[in-house]
Amino acid sequence: MSRLNTVVLSVSIIAGLVASGAMAYPVIFPENNSAPIDPEVTTTPKTIEEFYAQTPLWSDCEGKNSDARCGYIQAPLNWSKPEQGAIKLAVAINPAGDPENAPYLLMNPGGPGSSGREWVTEYIGSLGTDQLRSEYNIVGFDPRGVGASTAIKCFDDEGMQGLLYNSSNYEPGSPKDLEYSKSTIKAFGAACLENTGALLGHVDTSSAAKDMDIIRAVLGSEKLNYLGFSYGTLLGATYATYFPEKVGRFVLDGVVDPTSSPEQDSINQLKGFESAMRAYLKDCIQNVSDCPFKGLSVEKAMEKVGSDFLAVLERKPAYTSEGSRKLTLTSGFTGMISALYSEEAWSYLTQAFNEFFDKTDSDGRVFLVLADSYFSYDAGLGKFTNNNNEAFKAITCIDGRESNKEQDMLAQNEVVKKTSKVFGRYWQYGGLACNQWPFEVVKGPTDYSAEGAPTMLVVGTTNDPATPYSQAKNFANNVLAKGYLLTYDGEGHTAYGSSNSCVADTVDDFLINGNLPKKEKTC
Repeated sequence: MSRLNTVVLSVSIIAGLVASGAMAYPVIFPENNSAPIDPEVTTTPKTIEEFYAQTPLWSDCEGKNSDARCGYIQAPLNWSKPEQGAIKLAVAINPAGDPENAPYLLMNPGGPGSSGREWVTEYIGSLGTDQLRSEYNIVGFDPRGVGASTAIKCFDDEGMQGLLYNSSNYEPGSPKDLEYSKSTIKAFGAACLENTGALLGHVDTSSAAKDMDIIRAVLGSEKLNYLGFSYGTLLGATYATYFPEKVGRFVLDGVVDPTSSPEQDSINQLKGFESAMRAYLKDCIQNVSDCPFKGLSVEKAMEKVGSDFLAVLERKPAYTSEGSRKLTLTSGFTGMISALYSEEAWSYLTQAFNEFFDKTDSDGRVFLVLADSYFSYDAGLGKFTNNNNEAFKAITCIDGRESNKEQDMLAQNEVVKKTSKVFGRYWQYGGLACNQWPFEVVKGPTDYSAEGAPTMLVVGTTNDPATPYSQAKNFANNVLAKGYLLTYDGEGHTAYGSSNSCVADTVDDFLINGNLPKKEKTC
């Protein structure tokens, strides 16, 4: 999924289609798989040609999916200077019904920072449909800097907990609050550099997209078939720009528009969450018997969220029954926003508001639990279960940033506040999100039309909070040379695998058979 840059939530750290080619597939699923092998035993390539020609070793994966095979594929640390060394990419493959003869489908679940390898080893049953998993060998990978690949490391667990959950306790936008934000991000970036090293300067999306072509070649595919969600759509769009002749069947669901500026991205996402919040409130008021906003208009309900929840947390952290942990403005806002990613989570948001608004026993517990889930934080162990948060910040900061010039930030603040009267207060000063980051932005392509690539299927959800529908519509109709827009009329972030059979059947028919409806379709 496309994650919210929580360090900026508040100023206080808040068609003619080509299938896979005819190259020989490597033996990844041998008939006799009893002998264990070490997937890390391999030579280190020194040239681009050697990276493309490598032969990884594969072994059974650890995890719930006993059928999956895992290995490491190497990529150059620096694509411009491959002799500088290699990084490893963790890859997991779920077998098709006939794995030795089935094509490969590479997937990315989003982020940036989410683990595709983990989706294959732990959650394969929730990826796509039974038919898709039968027809394709599903390949999940951790992009550079993420998860089990050569990974970004910044703070320890205690430091990350402080970064993501603490608030300044100063008035948002005040000089002391801004100084708190600046110093915190500066310290985080310095820790990332110290603990990650040179990799930190090479986790840009362009490099990650080029890595995908090595994966394609190593798996013996002439063309790359690809399924990308949220940030995964940016990876796919970037790949198609660099390698249009290698594009097979591409599905991009929940589009991050690569032609949009960081400032416009921020406004688009703010609009998306504002719209999703209003949709939740309308449903709650009309359809939920214990809705804490009962009897209010949506407008008045939004005002209540601002005055009786966010403003309360702005003054001081709130009690929770989660031990000694308090609910801060940052964790409260994050918990609230996280529940808007899926309509199925709305009931938890109602429970959270009911407990918080309880005049005799106010409790921020559910909001804190929602924030923990969003941040992948195990409160019992006091540990984060992955490096999603570190990877997210490092990748977004090297891909692009809002202007940190004071006049530009003040102008953007005015747009933000006009866009959302309630949320806008905590969406200001986005230019500080990468304050004094150790590396400059690595610019991606200037043209994402992917001229020469076959038609790509773009999926957009009309009330997607994280990647608004307008982005999918613009990318499919105005950016891509050949794009087809499939619209899901509904709520939530991304649609394939989580909406309805209309979306699932259309995507499957495209990926499996290469078919698209004659006219753009709405489900």
